[in-house]
Amino acid sequence: MKTLSLFSLALLTCFACTNTPQQPAADASVVEAVADGGQSNVQDDESQKNVVQVAVASPDHKTLVAALQAAEYVDALSNAGPFTVFAPTDAAFAKLPAGTVEDLVKPENKEKLREILEYHVYVGVIRENMLRNGMSLNQVNGKNVTLSKEGDKTQVNGAAILGAVQTTNGIIYVIDQVLLPPSQ
Repeated sequence: MKTLSLFSLALLTCFACTNTPQQPAADASVVEAVADGGQSNVQDDESQKNVVQVAVASPDHKTLVAALQAAEYVDALSNAGPFTVFAPTDAAFAKLPAGTVEDLVKPENKEKLREILEYHVYVGVIRENMLRNGMSLNQVNGKNVTLSKEGDKTQVNGAAILGAVQTTNGIIYVIDQVLLPPSQ
């Protein structure tokens, strides 16, 4: 009972502090920015870029960015992370059967697209020096990918890792194929 009353007192104190007249009103531009969207709408031209900002700036990842927008995952990958993202190039998406990408970005296929995109993301940062042959990573969609390493060549599920880009919220591995999750 004593704990409850102390908690109540602390709660009342918090409310009293937030309602004091000395506190400035919220800046209208901040309120407007919050109302207009999430983390991806924060403007910052000085800091190192996050996963989404790097992909948007890449001339080789336009299809991936369009897929992230269609799946409504731009804000999720703009957040703090940390993420390890296997990012297929536009050429990788072009290897899919004709019409596949156009079909996946349709609103009625959003869940299928999300499943594929989630198969490209690991929560946590796996740096290049941590990559090991036979390493298995449990992706956001609950399925595993397997890394293979032979000399200086590394693959994820058979897709070649072409390079790596460090971001503020993780690391991006550029890959030459789209990873398709195993069927249920």
